[in-house]
Amino acid sequence: MVNLSVNIGELRFKNPVLTASGTCGYGPELEDFFDVSSLGGIVVKGTTLEPREGNQYPRMAETPSGMLNAVGLQNKGIEYFEKHIYPVIAKYNTHVIINVNGNTIDDYVALSERINKLDKIPAIELNISCPNVKRGGMIFGTNPDSARDVIRAVRAVYKKKLIIKLSPNVTNIVDFARIAEEEGADSVSLVNTLLGMAVDINRMKPSLSTVTGGLSGPAIKPVALRMVWQVSRAVKIPVIGMGGIMTASDAIEFFLAGATAVQIGTATFINPMAPVRILEGIEKYLADKHFSDISEIIGFLNRN
Repeated sequence: MVNLSVNIGELRFKNPVLTASGTCGYGPELEDFFDVSSLGGIVVKGTTLEPREGNQYPRMAETPSGMLNAVGLQNKGIEYFEKHIYPVIAKYNTHVIINVNGNTIDDYVALSERINKLDKIPAIELNISCPNVKRGGMIFGTNPDSARDVIRAVRAVYKKKLIIKLSPNVTNIVDFARIAEEEGADSVSLVNTLLGMAVDINRMKPSLSTVTGGLSGPAIKPVALRMVWQVSRAVKIPVIGMGGIMTASDAIEFFLAGATAVQIGTATFINPMAPVRILEGIEKYLADKHFSDISEIIGFLNRN
């Protein structure tokens, strides 16, 4: 048997495969395809204090080797989550992580305080890197001082595991990972989507209502992989990698580059079974290579 368990601090994950926020809803959306509890964890869609309608349509567009989205964090707010979503997903036999968003630092703090009271939520992913909203989001994730302020404020009130989701739309992502570590984060997750755009030449208009949106899928994997490698060499806290992971081979590249765990996102739009298939492929790879523990390949590139 291959040991697939990994740790984020003292928080133990049965395996290193998680869903990525915004691509699996809250989890029940995937139940028709596989047992969600078989994964190491699920990161539910972005949650805010108040309900959000998101951006105007069209807000998704296919691109070569990927997709653009400008959904804009559409959700029904934390009160609805507490009353209707939490009782359902609290029953999962895996870690449920909430992706936390806000317009202001006070928003992030107030939301984190409420989630701190939910016993079955062991961690939050602080999203300071969403490129699809007009306020908050990437404004915090691309300014070092703003990033430090919001992480410090949330760390002061949130007592469980704190994961910071980093933006690739910066000059040096290592600087932001170090800030997260210095301010007490337990882990960083990277990368969020890259800022991009597409044009509909028949309508002679942008493909998205917002003009620009977040690029995800295989097109961004080389960039994401490079950033995971850089960050894992620069900080001591665990790195959760994501960005264009479509197959087990993709995931293994991220582990070798230094990721402790991975999140699967766009792949689930093509095949909802992708997280399970990737997990199976990782286990087969380790067995075929005669590794007994996934820790033997995590950061392998950094040992040579």
